[in-house]
Amino acid sequence: MARTALVLGAGGFIGGHLVRRLKTEGFWVRGVDLKHNEFSPSAADEFVVGDLRDQAFVRSCIDRRFIEVYQLAADMGGAGYIFTGAHDADIMHNSATINLNVLDTCRKVGVGRIFYSSSACIYPAENQQDPDNPNCSESSAYPANPDSEYGWEKLFSERLYMAYGRNYGMTCRVARYHNIFGPEGTWDGGKEKAPAAICRKVAEAQSGEDIEIWGDGRQTRSFLYVDECVEGTVRLLRSNYAYPVNIGSEEMISIGALARLVIGISGKDLGIRHIAGPEGVRGRNSHNALIRKTLKWAPSQTLEAGLRATYSWIDDQVAARKIVALASPKAARRAAGL
Repeated sequence: MARTALVLGAGGFIGGHLVRRLKTEGFWVRGVDLKHNEFSPSAADEFVVGDLRDQAFVRSCIDRRFIEVYQLAADMGGAGYIFTGAHDADIMHNSATINLNVLDTCRKVGVGRIFYSSSACIYPAENQQDPDNPNCSESSAYPANPDSEYGWEKLFSERLYMAYGRNYGMTCRVARYHNIFGPEGTWDGGKEKAPAAICRKVAEAQSGEDIEIWGDGRQTRSFLYVDECVEGTVRLLRSNYAYPVNIGSEEMISIGALARLVIGISGKDLGIRHIAGPEGVRGRNSHNALIRKTLKWAPSQTLEAGLRATYSWIDDQVAARKIVALASPKAARRAAGL
């Protein structure tokens, strides 16, 4: 009998890649999301579209004892979505409701293991003000002071999963993701993250033009390629470690240097213009001592290698949109969601 897995948020970027990974391992996979995958058909054996904020719908999806459950579904986006303050109530309400529904249903059904995707946004803002020396070790999470309501909701949900693990004997695993990127990720529309946004701007620009980036460009981050995120996710769920772990790269880079790296990959001659915009904390980088100790593994792919694959894919998307625009202005507006 095939091993069974449930991926919640399977229509999203990481979820789509995770489903493909589980299928290569011989799992029967049910994917669940509000929408289908945007850029390629899902590899799931069964894909169910619906709203995980609806408890009755959640019960219909979690109708058996899945060996592995991956809970990736959330209301989220890049800095242009989570740091403006305009979406705080929706972010907290929607994501918390999903997690409450999913966990309680998993408890009643008796699933095997459940993974929850938290975020580096849970780390205290004051520990991330020096762009050269941010502190994002797992032990630094408390005293808590996340930089956004998105981070506060993630921290609450971490504690929710840990409490269910203690009180009900559930096997829950929690990862703090650090800026995941790669092909088939959101690349426009306002919810894209920095690597995708910069790749899009570079792909759209002509040599001799400038691209715009938010802030002074000195803010730092690390970015993890999606394949390594999936590898870490699967390893953590199947491990015996029961506390939150960073899944991210330790290759820290400034946003300005990130833009210059993408420009170099493109081969174009472009300038950079700094404009006002949401920036988040000044510095953030994954701290991987704990994942090395507990999983005997840590991400190793270089940022440049991941960016080359991502830029190539986004460049193709931009080119395809231009072809549509030339063929039909009306179709182009529809493709852009206008």
